[in-house]
Amino acid sequence: MHPKNLHHAPYDFQTLKNCFEPLVEFIILNKFNVESIDFSNPDAVLALNKALLKHHYKVHSWSLPKGYLCPPIPGRADYIHHIADLLSSDPTIKKVKGLDIGTGANCIYPILATQIYGWHMIGSDIDLTAISAAQQNAAEFKEHIQIRAQESNADIFNGIIKEGDYFDFTICNPPFHASEKEAYAGTRRKLKNLHTHADFKLNFGGQANELWCNGGEALFIKRMIKQSLLFKKQVGWFTCLVSKSENLPKIHKQLRKANAHYKTVEMEQGNKKSRFIAWQFIA
Repeated sequence: MHPKNLHHAPYDFQTLKNCFEPLVEFIILNKFNVESIDFSNPDAVLALNKALLKHHYKVHSWSLPKGYLCPPIPGRADYIHHIADLLSSDPTIKKVKGLDIGTGANCIYPILATQIYGWHMIGSDIDLTAISAAQQNAAEFKEHIQIRAQESNADIFNGIIKEGDYFDFTICNPPFHASEKEAYAGTRRKLKNLHTHADFKLNFGGQANELWCNGGEALFIKRMIKQSLLFKKQVGWFTCLVSKSENLPKIHKQLRKANAHYKTVEMEQGNKKSRFIAWQFIA
């Protein structure tokens, strides 16, 4: 985990309960007789997220429509800290502005970015329910966060990056499954790893556009790379999470084809390893 991430230690449930009282009803004792929650229960995970956001990031009003993706806060914060490292190499950047592609109903990256670093953020999405929820979640940060509607599934940046816009970075958590069937199989594995017999819940929430797309994440990122060429003078760094390391060779190949300067940034949260690809176009 990034050295600046606040979530190195195990969750302090006593402090979190004191900060967000509704969390109390979801507290259980695990097999080690230590306070925890049932991570297969989406309501418990949502309550934990609300407590974490309120305690660590002073977010007082945050909620999700039923069935939408509930993000793990520590991992999302890690991505933001690594973006800060990426930007730190350019001393000319004074007032950071970022773009979150597919911000979702949770709007978590813009919220964390503004609360941790004071950055200005634009969040985009194509789902009207997600856009409405994101606007509500961003309401207390309206001086720093705006939400824009993406007009087409085919266009990732077009219509979002407007004439005169400049972003120091873009950030994205892409739909990483290639189909609904693959998404359900992935969630079954997750529930098995949690040793739960709870009713089947897809990824603790998540709509189709959040979880899968034709060709999966590899094709999505390759399309993003191709389209980024049209906006290379309006973005400092394009970045995107890559959940499957086996997709990196084909992504790297596409970046070389686009004559982009790129790097892969590895991240670790506990036993989980993840990464994001970052690229830019240098004249």
